[in-house]
Amino acid sequence: MDRGPMNYDAFFDAAISGLKTEQRYRVFANLERDARRFPYATWRPDGPDAPAREVAIWCSNDYLTMGGHDKVIEAVVDAARRHGAGAGGTRNISGTHHPIVELETELADLHHKESALAFTSGWISNLAAISTIAQLLPNCLIISDALNHNSMIEGVRRSGCEKVVFRHNDMAHLEELLKAAGDRAKLVVFESLYSMDGDIAPVARIAELARQYNAFTYVDEVHAVGMYGPRGGGICEREGVMDQIDVIEGTLAKGFGTLGGYIAAKANIIDAVRSFAPSFIFTTTLPPTVAAGACAAVRHLKSSGEERARHQRQAALTKHALSAAGLPVMENPSHIVPLMVGDADLCKKASDLLLERHSIYIQPINYPTVAVGTERLRITPTPRHTDEQIGQLVEALVDVWHTLRLPFNSAEIVPLRLPETGREHCVYPEMKRAAE
Repeated sequence: MDRGPMNYDAFFDAAISGLKTEQRYRVFANLERDARRFPYATWRPDGPDAPAREVAIWCSNDYLTMGGHDKVIEAVVDAARRHGAGAGGTRNISGTHHPIVELETELADLHHKESALAFTSGWISNLAAISTIAQLLPNCLIISDALNHNSMIEGVRRSGCEKVVFRHNDMAHLEELLKAAGDRAKLVVFESLYSMDGDIAPVARIAELARQYNAFTYVDEVHAVGMYGPRGGGICEREGVMDQIDVIEGTLAKGFGTLGGYIAAKANIIDAVRSFAPSFIFTTTLPPTVAAGACAAVRHLKSSGEERARHQRQAALTKHALSAAGLPVMENPSHIVPLMVGDADLCKKASDLLLERHSIYIQPINYPTVAVGTERLRITPTPRHTDEQIGQLVEALVDVWHTLRLPFNSAEIVPLRLPETGREHCVYPEMKRAAE
């Protein structure tokens, strides 16, 4: 029987409708940040009659505001005048432009490695490097932390290799899996700093276990490079174990304020990824403007600790002020400031109220970025947020918490252990009852 033409639009409409029903539909704010006046930006609400408004951004991953640094901007402008806007193609077709050679040299030096390789994003560098390395190791078993980033998970999946998952930062479980794997090739993949909870991996212990059981190590330092260590080399530099990690992966889009991802390792490892990774071989390279700006940021942060010191002060002050106001800040030892809400709808409403009533932008974080029931506002203070602005943030959040009748004090927060990670998260009692 002829049912007529298939209605393809209905499938897409249903998919989007499902996201909205689950309170997982994401709305992007139309923001133009001001490089000279950051954290201020211009917000353009939807609608032809809606006037533009000035707002303060409190959730940027340009952690040190290097995207607006004079040295970085000057490097980008100079490279644009000299080389133009684009790269001209892949490196296999157009060759390797000199600014990216300089960038990779600086990155290798930053991590005390023989070589480095730049990619168009940190997501792509994880996908390309993890999958390629695992495929080149015979009968490789990938041992992955339960809270690894989506890009790492996709790299593991793309490899086609067997994988096992160890409970988040659980060293006894990691050792158990390493021991059970025996003499086969083993690739341990983990992050140094987990961006949603803000906790830090025991990198020295992981390196020790890898040596003991003859495993290959791969660490994602995306949220730590530029931010920690005497020269901004990340948590592994701070802990003195860079030389004990086989591959260090990072981004240029957070601490360094530009765009792109990279890996740093021995020269033969870099050469292997360069030669075998399809997502490197067939992707247009970073343009000279971006490479030059990133290189300027890396060079500056190797010698300047001022931005890191100011950043740590403002992050600590923000945590203290929010906690003193009774707001449910998740404790952690890093610069990440997660404020627990525990419900997708309320998290979106809190974000909307902050923007519309207080001209403060903090995006809601919900599933699949975090587990259902652990939705939150993720606050990222920068060196350019003033003490006065921190006070304004606290006052705004207190008003939003009262308006939405969200619990204030820590006595109203209870632990919930999530079976997929084995990890406890702080949630409200009614959220725990719903999850159970």
